[in-house]
Amino acid sequence: MPIPARLPVIPMLGLALVALCAPARSEPVPVHAVHAGLDAETAIPQPKTVRPALHARTLARLPRLAGLVAKGADIRIVAFGSSSTEGIGATSPAATYPAQLQEDLESRLDKAASDHQFVTVLNRGKGGDDAEAMARRLERDVLADKPDLVIWQTGSNDPMTGVSVERFAELTRAGILAIRATGADVILMDQQWCKRLSGTAGSELYGTALHAVASELDVPVIRRNAMMRAWVAKGLLTPTQMIGPDGLHMTDAGYNHLAKAAMTQILVSAGLPDETSARN
Repeated sequence: MPIPARLPVIPMLGLALVALCAPARSEPVPVHAVHAGLDAETAIPQPKTVRPALHARTLARLPRLAGLVAKGADIRIVAFGSSSTEGIGATSPAATYPAQLQEDLESRLDKAASDHQFVTVLNRGKGGDDAEAMARRLERDVLADKPDLVIWQTGSNDPMTGVSVERFAELTRAGILAIRATGADVILMDQQWCKRLSGTAGSELYGTALHAVASELDVPVIRRNAMMRAWVAKGLLTPTQMIGPDGLHMTDAGYNHLAKAAMTQILVSAGLPDETSARN
């Protein structure tokens, strides 16, 4: 059933919209580039026994996380989204991408420092949520946890629930501004590559809108759609190994690859050189 055009959005989101008059920080991503391949960041390898030098925090796209990594401080992350974040399709909570991401991040950071760095990834995914539903629970389920970083997976359900592309973009922009107003960093995750979305008219427009907002506000994006296509092209996984029988939700193998790809994107965006073993 279509969602009413203007359900109330939390007060913080309303305040965040005031900032929309600020000039964009970068040019919009061309439409043809939205799902056209993997990010191509590269980095010079550093000795594993020494914490790699970070770029200046003013240049990092996740400046708060960059500072915490540089200091070896503990990190608190909220994974926010719908069923892909909740882990529908996984055989256990430990097989969800947020659970695997926590383990992968701690292991990766331990290689870069002598002291153990605790990473907490809170799973705040809720199956079926679209942008309207996530806006209503942003304050309670995300901001109240006082995260250092929010990974926001969005745009998969909106074409199926009737949220317009314009409304989706508006709520995504407002949510990013609200998260940043608390001092936290934010990184977006785009749609999965699957039969259900491919068969939904106009679904690709939501991916385009997500990337346009990300470019406007200089937000990094975990390019899941492009990466899933690349995994198949490289022979790492087949479509049926990545997506379950329902044609929509990821499998344990898909979530495993997603967690490692998310770890790589997050740390590179925080200025930590990538280890090629983590890139896929």
